This record gives sequence, structure tokens and C-alpha cells, in this order.
Amino acid sequence: MNKTVNINLANLLFHIDENAFLKLQHYLDSIKRSFSGTAGSDEIIADIEARIAELFREKMENERQVITVKEVDAVIEIMGQPEDYQIDEDIFADGNPGSSAGQKTYDNRRIKKLYRDVDHKFIGGVCAGMEHYLAIDALWIRLIFVILGIFTGFGFIAYILLWILVPEATTTAQKLDMTGEPVNISNIERKVKEGIEDVAEKVRNVNYDKVGERIKSGGKSVFDVLGEVILFGFKVIGKFVGILLILIGMGGLIGLCIALFTVGIIDAVHIPGIDLIGMLNSTEVPVWMVSILVFLVVGIPFFLLMYLGLRIVVSNLKSIGNIAKFSLLGLWLISMIALAVISLKQASAYAYTGSVSEVAALSTAQSVDSLIIRFTGEEFEHNQGPIVGGMRIHYDEQDNAILYSENMLLDVLKSSDAIFSLRIRKDADGSSVSEARERAGQIDFKYTLEDNVLELNKYFTTPSENKVRDQQIRLTLYVPEGTKLVFEPNTRYFLGRRTQTRPSMARRDLPDYKWKMGGNGVLECLTCSDRLPATSWGSNDNRVIIDENGVDIDLKGAEDRFRMRIDEEGIDIKTKPENRP
Repeated sequence: MNKTVNINLANLLFHIDENAFLKLQHYLDSIKRSFSGTAGSDEIIADIEARIAELFREKMENERQVITVKEVDAVIEIMGQPEDYQIDEDIFADGNPGSSAGQKTYDNRRIKKLYRDVDHKFIGGVCAGMEHYLAIDALWIRLIFVILGIFTGFGFIAYILLWILVPEATTTAQKLDMTGEPVNISNIERKVKEGIEDVAEKVRNVNYDKVGERIKSGGKSVFDVLGEVILFGFKVIGKFVGILLILIGMGGLIGLCIALFTVGIIDAVHIPGIDLIGMLNSTEVPVWMVSILVFLVVGIPFFLLMYLGLRIVVSNLKSIGNIAKFSLLGLWLISMIALAVISLKQASAYAYTGSVSEVAALSTAQSVDSLIIRFTGEEFEHNQGPIVGGMRIHYDEQDNAILYSENMLLDVLKSSDAIFSLRIRKDADGSSVSEARERAGQIDFKYTLEDNVLELNKYFTTPSENKVRDQQIRLTLYVPEGTKLVFEPNTRYFLGRRTQTRPSMARRDLPDYKWKMGGNGVLECLTCSDRLPATSWGSNDNRVIIDENGVDIDLKGAEDRFRMRIDEEGIDIKTKPENRP
């Protein structure tokens, strides 16, 4: 059993056991002795400690994990021993830093990470950082951003997003990561010394012959350049897709959060008709709980889209970890299953339709020989609101919720006797037939008959406890033969298809004429002379023949004769007075 020690390394707290601490302390002390008296030694040591802290963080699975000798040995192997890198001023003079006779050389390159190079920035260092990452001159990258910005506007948006999302290379380790060089003691020392070397001294020590040879050897063929351009094009397309995914994911999450916290949970923003949503709910699950489940089912994919876009745009973005990924997957599956169960229970509330009918006698034919039909219901007309499932909601003076609807139809048929009667059929849905019939029976509909005026309420009501279950009413008015009928204008929206008329016309046109119930149950028009001559309908002289020769229509009226023939030769229409030759 070993003791543990808390240490502060590069302003980060670590738990380390005693043996590992002693080994790490000895390692850091040897580094300090190695660089004592070296220009910039404090900065070198600080960057080395920062790199060691970064490596420790990468190897830790959680913040409470204790660092052991194993982790310390792994870090020392990566960083190297100070005696392996005895770098002096001569190394930088010959243009080959990091290697000399008898010294340990590390030539392996690391995967580059995207940072903003603020040391060579024009604005935010985005293009300078992309120069290291893409191995393309920053000038061309800046030109691409400018061209895209001028012609599409996308260049400016992309630059601002990269400026926000891409971190700045501030430490020596980050600058080495930006160029893809191994972050060890040798390169850290070299990078720091390069930063404090006098620029003029570097210019004097340049070997121009070697530079020329390097330029010649670095020449590329046209096909190599073309390949790099195509590769760069694919990378640009990938970055564009990443930014698009970020915008879609972020926009979806923002919209869901606004809906969740303003409507779904606390109803901070009251939307007219939103209270009807509760009337649709038959599961008794609170609306806030359903809102959270919907947020998780829809929001988690949006979050993953945004995260995927960030991983595409920022290659060195830290992973959220397997624990977070599996936790999100589990939450999504649980929410999806819960919503599926709620949806099935909700659908079962509409599985059956139940009906309740009642027939009421109105009057006798001796007391009423004509009837005026109208719909009323002004008490609800000022409360017109959104319709959900065919229903609206109204609050009475005691602030009690009442559901009302105008989902009704009226048919006028011939009575089998001399009695006026009104049949009222009420329909509603439920999870069983008995429940549906019980809900239908609680529909309230009012009507009155005074003198010869039948007033039907154009709204029916039901208590809010019955919820919205496709409630509707079908009215059938039975009228004795010979009764004259007048439909007031507001009836045109409620007349059903079972009402038959002569002449046949659209139901909405019935209020424009006066009618009489005929012996065959068909309403006969009393004022339709402006539509069709009364003598032309039902006359024995009228003729319609349909045979192999075509269609022959011959209508003879009191004054004029109309004839139309349709055959293979076309259409022949003739109109003339019957007394003419």
C-alpha cells in the first residue's frame, strides 16, 4: 500500500503515488540541472512541465485516478532523458537541429493538429494555422476565403466560425503539434531557442547553397500539384459539410430548448390553443414529461450531428468519451421506447367509435304547414380560436374549460307520418365501445321550435374531461309531405348529402330558394324558374337516348325547344321555338 501525493503540475492538480512522485521529481530535477545556465531555461522547463501534464491527462480515465510509476515511465519514454539531447549552439549553426554525432535522433512525424498561428497572423491566425495543417501557402488560403466571401458570403462566415472554434497555439507544445513535430525535450528546447535567437544572426548563418538544393529537390511535377489541388478540394468540401452539420445541429438544439422551456415545461409563452394539447392526451402522462422525452429523442441526434461537424472541422477536438456516447445512446433508446408506449396507448383511445341516438317529436302537420330552419350560437362566435381535432376550447365565467365544435350535418327527409321529428345521432371515439358510447352520451346539443321557426345550435359542447375524441353530431329532420321549407343563409354550411332536391343542385345553394317536401321524399323547388323551366322537368316529351349512335338529348319546353346530339361526327346543338318550321 503506497501513499498518494497531490501535486500541481502546470496549474493542473494530479493524484500520484509516492514512488511515482519520487521518480517524476528526480526526472524534473535532472531536466532543470541539464538546462541550468541555458538561455530561456525557465520557458523550456515550463513548456516541458505543460507537456508532461498534457500526457498525464490523456492517460487518465477520470479526474480521481492516481498516477502510478507505469504512467510516469510512459511519459519519460515519450519525452526522453535530458542526457539524450545535449544540444548546443553549434547544432543550430549547421542547420540540422535535434541531431548530432552520438546523439539520439527522433525523426518520426506526428499527425498535425489545427491551431491558429498567432505569430504570423493578419487577423486571427486562421489562414496561417491552416498553412501548417494543409501544407499550402497561407497566401492562397487567404485568397480562397476572400473570393468565397465576396461572391457567396460563405468565406466570411467560415472564417469567423474557424476563428471561434479553432484554438490558438500559445504553448510550445501546441506550436509543435501545429507543425506535426514530436513534442519532446529536444524539440521543445529547439523551439524556445529559435524564439529567442536574434533574427539577424539567423540570416547570417543561412547556407544559401543548401537552401537552393532544397528548393530544387522540392520541385514537384504538374501531376503532383494537380493531385494536391484535388485533395485540397475534397478537404474543403469536407470542412463545408462539417460546418453545415454544426449549423443544423446547433439550430435544432436551440429551437428544441426554446420550445421545451417556454411551452413544454413552464408555458412561459402562452400560444393560443396550446391548452387543447392536454385535451388530446389520453395517457395521463404529464405534458412536461412528454416534452422532455421528445427533446431527448430529437435533440440527441442533433447534438451528435453538431459533434460530428466539430470533429470534421477541428481534427484535434477531444472526444467526449465512450461513457458519454453510450449514455446518450441509452437515453435515446429509453426515450424512444417510452414515446412508442405512450403513442400506442394514445392510439388505442381512438380504436372504437360509439353512437348514441335520440328522436324528438317537434309538432304536427296541422299546426305547422311551413318551416323556417336556422342555426344559432352567438355565445361562442366571439371565442373563435385554433381547432385541434375538430374542437375548440371555451372558458366560462367560473374559468371552467368547455369543449365545443360545429362538426355537424343536417339532412332533411320525408316523414312516414304527419309528425315533425328530429333525430340526433352523437358519435365519439374511445378505447372500447362502452367508453365511446358513454363519451358520446355526454355531448350536449340544444334546439328550439317556436311557431314555425326551428332553431338549431350550430355548436355542441362536451365537458373537458371527455377530451378530444372525434366528437360529431348527425341531425336528421323528418318533415311531412307538402311542408314548405325555407333554409336561412347560415344553413348552407351544415346541409348533408342525403337531402335530395329537384332540380338537383349543390347543397350550399339551397338557401337561395324555397322548397316543398314532395311525395317521393325529394324537396321540390318552388322558386327555380330562373334556373330551369318547370315544364321542362319531368315532361313526357323530354327525351334522352344513349346508344351506339351516341347521345341524343331532346328537351321541349313551353316556348323553346332544345336539342343536342353527340356522335362520331361531333356535337350538334339546336335551339328554336317549337312553332317555327
